[in-house]
Amino acid sequence: MRWSWRVGSVSGIRVQVHWTFLILIGWVVLQDVSRGADVPGVIRGVVLVAAVFACVVLHELGHALTARRYGIATRDITLLPIGGVARLERMPEKPMEELWVAAMGPAVNVAIAGALAVVLMLMGNLTSATTALSPGAGFLSQLLWINVILVVFNLLPAFPMDGGRILRGLLGTRLGFARATAIAASVGQLMAMVFGFLGLIGGNPFLIFIAIFVYLGAQAESRHAQAREALRDLRVGDVMVTELRVFLDGTLLSDAAAMLAVGSQRDFPVVDAGGRLTGLVLSRDLGTALRTYGPDGTVRQVARRDVVVAAPQDPLHDALLRLRLAGQPAAPVVEHGTVVGLLAVEQFGEFLMVRRREPRPGRSGLADLLATD
Repeated sequence: MRWSWRVGSVSGIRVQVHWTFLILIGWVVLQDVSRGADVPGVIRGVVLVAAVFACVVLHELGHALTARRYGIATRDITLLPIGGVARLERMPEKPMEELWVAAMGPAVNVAIAGALAVVLMLMGNLTSATTALSPGAGFLSQLLWINVILVVFNLLPAFPMDGGRILRGLLGTRLGFARATAIAASVGQLMAMVFGFLGLIGGNPFLIFIAIFVYLGAQAESRHAQAREALRDLRVGDVMVTELRVFLDGTLLSDAAAMLAVGSQRDFPVVDAGGRLTGLVLSRDLGTALRTYGPDGTVRQVARRDVVVAAPQDPLHDALLRLRLAGQPAAPVVEHGTVVGLLAVEQFGEFLMVRRREPRPGRSGLADLLATD
C-alpha cells in the first residue's frame, strides 16, 4: 500500500504502517492532554495503542498463516487507524477454506483475551468491562477488554468484517459463491442502516462512520462477486485484443510516442527480430524515457522485462489476478512463442460491463440484471 513504512516482517510477511496511523497517535495524545494527563500518562496511552495494534498484527497473522495452509500467500500486513489489512494474493476458492481463514483472526484475539484473563485472575485484578475501560484502569485489564471488543466487532455478520466472510463461507457450502455473497452483503447493508440510524438518533459520529464503512464494504463484495460470476468459464482468448501493434527492440522512442498518440492502444509488447517477446512498454513510462534518453533512444531501454504473460487458454480470472498483484495494466498473450494478443485491464472493464448486461436465455435483460445467481 502506498505511503506505508515497513516496520519489520513476521513469518516472511512484511508488516507496514500507513502514514494515517500517525493521526490516531496524535488523537490519543490530544485526548490524554485534554483530560489533564501528565507525561507518563500520555506515554502510557501511546503504549496502549501500540499494544492494541500488536494484537491486531497477530489477528491478521491468524488470517495469513491459515491462508498459507491452503496455498495462499500474503503480500503484506498494513496497519491503519481503523485496524489492520492482510493482503492475500487471492481469496480462498472453497467456502470452508474461507470460513477457516476468516475465523482464525478473531480466534487469535480470543486466545489473547483468555491468556490475559488468566493472568489477571492469578493477580486478583480481573475487573468488569465498565471498570476496565474507564480512565485510570489497569493496563492489562484495558488490553483484555479491548480484545473482547475486537472479537465482537469482527464477528458481526457484515462485510468487510470477518463475520461477513464466515457467514458467506457457511452459506456457500449450500448456495454457491454468488448467492451466498448476495445474502451476506444484504445482511451487512441492513446492519449498516441500523448502525447509521442509531448513530443519528444518538448523536454518535463513530457509529455513523462504522455504518458507512460497513455499507461500502458490503457493496464492494457484491460487485466483486458479480465480476467473478461474469468471469466464470472465460478464457484469456475470449477477451484478448488481437488487433494490436508491437515494437521491435530497436524502435526509436520518438516513433513509439507517435504510435501511442494516434491509436487507442496504451501498452505495447516488444519483440526481437525473430518475433519472440522480450518485454513490454507501458505508456506511462514513455514520457520519462523521452526525457531521459531523448527521441533517439530505443524501446529496448525502457521495456519492462519481468512481466506477466498469459496464454489464450489461461482462465481469465487467474490472469487478471496475476496482473493485479503485479500492478501491471496489460499482459502480452503468447502462443507457441508468438505474441497473438494483449489482455488489457482497461479494455476488459468495458467487456465486463457489456457482459453483465447480456440477458441470459429465457430471461429479459431486466430480470438478468436483478438476478443474483
